[in-house]
Amino acid sequence: MPEKNSNAVVVQGHSLTLAEVVRVARYHHPVELGEESCRRVEQTRRYVERLLLEKKVVYGLTTGFGKFSDTYISPEDTQLLQLNLIRSHSCGTGAPLPEETVRAILLLRINALSLGYSGIRPEVIRLMADMLNRGVIPVIPEKGSLGASGDLAPLSHMALVLIGEGEAYVQGTRLPGAEALAQAGLAPIVLEAKEGLALINGTQVMTAVGALACWDAMNLADWADCTAALTCEALLAVRDAFDPAAHAVRPHKGQQQSAGNIRHLTAGSTLMTHQGEKRVQDAYSLRCAPQVHGASRDALAYIAGRLTTELNSATDNPLIFTELGRVISGGNFHGQPVALPMDHLAVCAAELASIAERRIERLVNPQLNEGLPPFLTGNGGLQSGFMIAQYTAAALVSENKALAHPASVDSIPSSGNQEDHVSMGTIAARKASEIVDNAYTVLAIELLCAAQALDYRGPQQLGRGTKWLYDRCRELAAPVNEDRVLSGDFATVAQWMKQPGVLDGLFAKVTFDSCVE
Repeated sequence: MPEKNSNAVVVQGHSLTLAEVVRVARYHHPVELGEESCRRVEQTRRYVERLLLEKKVVYGLTTGFGKFSDTYISPEDTQLLQLNLIRSHSCGTGAPLPEETVRAILLLRINALSLGYSGIRPEVIRLMADMLNRGVIPVIPEKGSLGASGDLAPLSHMALVLIGEGEAYVQGTRLPGAEALAQAGLAPIVLEAKEGLALINGTQVMTAVGALACWDAMNLADWADCTAALTCEALLAVRDAFDPAAHAVRPHKGQQQSAGNIRHLTAGSTLMTHQGEKRVQDAYSLRCAPQVHGASRDALAYIAGRLTTELNSATDNPLIFTELGRVISGGNFHGQPVALPMDHLAVCAAELASIAERRIERLVNPQLNEGLPPFLTGNGGLQSGFMIAQYTAAALVSENKALAHPASVDSIPSSGNQEDHVSMGTIAARKASEIVDNAYTVLAIELLCAAQALDYRGPQQLGRGTKWLYDRCRELAAPVNEDRVLSGDFATVAQWMKQPGVLDGLFAKVTFDSCVE
């Protein structure tokens, strides 16, 4: 028996986490199939083969698909039926999905099939795991899914590679599917009854995109507290707004966490003020940061829970219950349980960027920034400083507003009106992912503007956590003493924010207490 890889994610069908999805998708941790899940899959396949011998009329085994569900298919045509299904449904369009997304898709489909309700042979699942572990990444166009009978079109492009068709990347090179498999020492498979349908009837594309976007958005919420804390010090904010007493009487968990983060990051600061010293209260983008950030935090916790449930669900049709002796044709493939959270995710991330852009405006606007030079440049007129940085943030926030319109409220009937309500969940997930990326850039701009403002205020007056943030920022981007191209700095800082473990170093250097200094 081969030795277990300590870095491997063991796929059981029912225990996959968002963190494991990220490890496999982004950091190429290998996957192993759980022994118990393999036994379940084998048992269900034996039951399917018995149904075929008995010539039972079962959707997807001995019938056509969608509107053709009442058309009987003879046993000798089952292989051709599955082949035709994959070829005909490979109708995706647009740019290929990123490699990390496709890796997540493969993992999620393996996990769903490993529950043992799909009727697929174990060797098909093993081939998918081998592809993932050996870096054979199918080319999957990003567009073409209604999120109705799952992600039919994109998952069909994934399945093409299993049968030696389509295209795949191997070490960054785009190859025909059969050649990609051969280069990795793998051989294509011939799909048997039910297997084509089992591969493509599910929500794994929208869930994969959503899982990675949600993970990034949860990190984004931490960064929003960090950039807000730095801006608060740059603008001499009133610290009383973050007093735990105020947040205790409105005990939303996310709000309390964000207020605590800002409090702790600014601990030791001599820049923060108390109410009445310079002003009684600040603008909402400063004073209400915990309430706005916290609302997104709470929503993200809900979204992560829904995604975790979906990761570990059987989402194809029909579902085969060997113990009950039943094949149930239902609707677990419908993407609505993912579509609604994805639209919510879009709004959560858009709001984190929206309030950050308002803080950027206060940093650069001489009418609002109390003693800082216009647009954070000492030679205004000849130089523009961070004037257009705010434009970029505003443009991204405006774009996010358009993208945040919910996809799930739309539905276009398909398949001869058999599929008369669809979720548009994959569109919702893709939009949410784009909004999250935009939001990182907005927060990167805020961090750079706040650091520039603190070059004028005196960074030695910063709190313990915010000083750490300022120092790290300055390692990545020098002060803007003379105008230069800033887009590279935005990209560098945004990419740094996305890296795992960056804030672990920050929090390790902050003494967290519940006091307001």
